[in-house]
Amino acid sequence: MSGKKRNTAASLKRVGSDMKKVDAYVLTKEDYDEIPELTDGWFKRADLYKGEKLIRRGRPPSANPKQSTSLRLDPDVVAYFRRSGRGWQSRINAALRKAAKLPKEKRKKA
Repeated sequence: MSGKKRNTAASLKRVGSDMKKVDAYVLTKEDYDEIPELTDGWFKRADLYKGEKLIRRGRPPSANPKQSTSLRLDPDVVAYFRRSGRGWQSRINAALRKAAKLPKEKRKKA
């Protein structure tokens, strides 16, 4: 399994969208009237600056970021962890830390 998401009938049904109906929709003048005008004022508010410094939004960079890697695992091992739901990759990481006798990763409280 490549891990890439596919637009299958089942996945579209989960979204609750009929993509054929969406694709067939023709925009009218009234639809365009709902779109706000992008003025200079709008663009000035798009980025937040404190003096000359751009203030980053979103999740702050981690002090100890994870390293992306490619790892080949047996299909039954991957299936076992995926069955446990969201966070399965973190649980594999925890199992590898335990097997390597590394200390448990400390999580910061939000």
